Amino acid sequence: MSHIVTIQFTKAGKMYDFDAGSLELAKGDHVVVETERGVGVGEVIKPPVEQNAGAGGSLALVKRKATPEDMATVERISQKEQEAYRFCVNRIIERSMPMKLVRVEYQFDSSKAVFFFTADGRVDFRDLVKDLAHSFHTRIEMRQIGVRDEAKMTGGIGICGRELCCSSFLREFQPVSVKMAKEQNLALNPNKISGQCGRLLCCLDYEYDTYCCLRKNFPKSGKRVRTVNAVGVVDKINILTGNITLKLDDNKIIVIKRDEIIGEGAPVATPVASAVPSPPPRTRERRPERRPEQRRKQEKTSLESYTTQVESTEKVALVPPVRRENRASSPTPATPETPNAGQPRKKHRSRKHGHRKPSGTTPDSRTPTPSSGA
Repeated sequence: MSHIVTIQFTKAGKMYDFDAGSLELAKGDHVVVETERGVGVGEVIKPPVEQNAGAGGSLALVKRKATPEDMATVERISQKEQEAYRFCVNRIIERSMPMKLVRVEYQFDSSKAVFFFTADGRVDFRDLVKDLAHSFHTRIEMRQIGVRDEAKMTGGIGICGRELCCSSFLREFQPVSVKMAKEQNLALNPNKISGQCGRLLCCLDYEYDTYCCLRKNFPKSGKRVRTVNAVGVVDKINILTGNITLKLDDNKIIVIKRDEIIGEGAPVATPVASAVPSPPPRTRERRPERRPEQRRKQEKTSLESYTTQVESTEKVALVPPVRRENRASSPTPATPETPNAGQPRKKHRSRKHGHRKPSGTTPDSRTPTPSSGA
């Protein structure tokens, strides 16, 4: 059996489990423990609880209870943190660096100093680290944090008039959305639903589940419901008081309780149409009109065909046939008239159009024949 004790190092910070061993500890005691970052002094949140040896795994062992000398050392370290904070702020202003220093933490043995800062983007702080290491002669660590962590470290008073939840008791941040504000009928004004960090209020998450459970017993907005005396549409709902605002058909607004609703209201009556149906209006039938492009195309086509036909007729009627004469190198003797002299000569089938048979050639050979007088 081992004694497990829960310890925190900062107010509203994360809680860690340690093995108390044989020490008798109570809530509120300060102890000296060994952590991954080094030796530190923490406060007991829960007294030791007996557990099986294998249940908690391998836990670090608490060294001892904090002595008055240890608490005096903590006070000296706190003063060194304030000096380091002022020195670092002056260096940031001199170098015009786009960063904001939030807090400085020293280890219990002063072996390392951690500087927490916020910035919109990445910052080159190499020269700043050299100045800090030269002045304080210790290890320097620069750690960038978010705006919610900044509010937790800085602390302050919220719009409710109380200390910030994150710096008083809230140990871990929960995701918050605008849907939670809508479900609780809150005005979506950024100044009203945002905290000191500029993000949505963490307290919006506290009552969200309660509102969701209570809303199940109320009708939805826009639904038509019926009471003993009236029928209307749900306009607004107040979950805390149980009042429902109805808008009647005559635009009158009334406020009722949830218990007064009997059931769903009937839909709004629509005017009944007359028994005799009216004849449909006469519509004049329109013939499909041809497009101007089609009509122009058709006229152009008919005109071209007519012009082509007239030109071909004139050529056939007016132009006489021209007889092609053979171009021979020597004149040929006159031949006696034959009975078929007046008829047109038939063309040879083997000849091609546009080619003439040269004079002095034989049908079988293209070589000219010698003349008889040679």
